Amino acid sequence: MDTIVLKFGGSSLADNEKLKMVAEKIIGLYQKNHNIVVVVSAQGKTTDKLISEAKELSSITQDREMDVLLSTGEQISTAKLSMLLNQMGYRAVSLTGWQAGIYTNNTNQNATIKWIDTARIKRELEKRNIVIIAGFQGMNENKDITTLGRGGSDTTAVAISAALGAKNCYIFSDVDGVYTTDPNKIENAKKLPAVSYEEMLEISSEGAKVLHNRCVEIGEKFKVPIITKSTFNNRPGTVISDIIEENTVKSIVKKEVSRISVIGNGIIRNFSIIKKILEIVEENKLEMLEFNVTESKISVTFKTEVNDEILKKIHEII
Repeated sequence: MDTIVLKFGGSSLADNEKLKMVAEKIIGLYQKNHNIVVVVSAQGKTTDKLISEAKELSSITQDREMDVLLSTGEQISTAKLSMLLNQMGYRAVSLTGWQAGIYTNNTNQNATIKWIDTARIKRELEKRNIVIIAGFQGMNENKDITTLGRGGSDTTAVAISAALGAKNCYIFSDVDGVYTTDPNKIENAKKLPAVSYEEMLEISSEGAKVLHNRCVEIGEKFKVPIITKSTFNNRPGTVISDIIEENTVKSIVKKEVSRISVIGNGIIRNFSIIKKILEIVEENKLEMLEFNVTESKISVTFKTEVNDEILKKIHEII
């Protein structure tokens, strides 16, 4: 029986109605005779709220205690989702990061996973339980709670997929895949059916918030196919895998300050794209501080912040 890992982000778990939608997706896949492991984030803006409340109490950095506090958000999600699934007639068990055997280094708030003892997870799967695991957290050698940094639930999900040899790792959010650019800013942004690990790493490192870059690194290392999908519809998502295909532009990312990056395999050999970007820079009298070209990325840093209209122009010509 195949094992698949599903990760649901905070926006997918924000309230009871959304939790029910998540539960129905899980049940649908469970009924197809899969072993199901679910990794969850904290609900909605819970983590931001906890950070704000902590700052009101103390101005002194207390990294260990912050990890104890922040880990509670994901634990609330696991318990609620497990309760709901059991109420719906499907056996589920919630596990914290440390109960799931996730061991990390000693760094607080940006810990890295050292290894995963999958024994408890496997025992629960053998009972045909749906296993709900708190993302974003683990335990160090002192048995202290650690957290993996913002976006760390993605990393938890892919790391567990690798440890279990899962068939696929699905990352569910309010976005139904990876787009050629931000669909909230550019109307004709197109969804990509497939992206390579290398391209996704570049897209993530440039500030796109689809996937945590560390989870992509783990996916590439252990060859875990990552599929990004929407919680709120059934449309096909984007598959991130070790694909080899024709050289083509995949995505254009604008950072909040003043950098635009064009990403795609073999982009260093696509001279026409480089020429078109420079023409836009000249036509709009933009001052460049830096123009870098690598095997899979063109990155332009401007002296002042550029507006989304420039992003749109580059997206249209490419």
